[in-house]
Amino acid sequence: MRVIAGSLGGRRLRAPRGNNTRPTPDRVREALFASLEPLAGLRVLDLYAGTGALAIEALSRGASHAVLVERSRDALLVLRGNLAQLDLGDRTVVLGADVQRAFDAIAKLGPYDLIFADPPYADVPSGRLASTIDRLLAETEVVTQDSWLVIEHAARDAAPVFETAEHLRSRAYGDTELSFYAPRPKPSPPGPDKGTGQDFRV
Repeated sequence: MRVIAGSLGGRRLRAPRGNNTRPTPDRVREALFASLEPLAGLRVLDLYAGTGALAIEALSRGASHAVLVERSRDALLVLRGNLAQLDLGDRTVVLGADVQRAFDAIAKLGPYDLIFADPPYADVPSGRLASTIDRLLAETEVVTQDSWLVIEHAARDAAPVFETAEHLRSRAYGDTELSFYAPRPKPSPPGPDKGTGQDFRV
């Protein structure tokens, strides 16, 4: 596995042994980032970061900063090693926690222009992912009206449906599918109660 393009193009990335972490294939990352450029100056949130390949690719192509969230100890060791060997420590923050438990830290480090979510399919089914993303976007200020959300999921599964984000398009690459979303505007809070105009003085 390698960084596809940008300032770190061609550099190798490590991946944990076994099947618990499923890195995004090179050809899928290449297609994904070709559709997202330019990335100069963007702030990135990489949920279920695994090896960090998605965030690293974004940084290589000009993103300014990335927050990576990963709970697996094995993946965290590899992730931190990849960031260290590429000298990306000053442009990244790693949160070693489950996504839902990291909401406060994620929010404090935001907002983000680009959010990736590539969860382990067996551990985070579509319904649970939708609930997590909806809570994150509804309860925190992690996105702006110009932000993008990219979900990687199995091509055999339908694109996740979110209350907080509008599905724009999907594209399958073999067994993998990428689905793109834009955040929905948050509902405006109710205005002050102007009452009925009656005088209730006693």
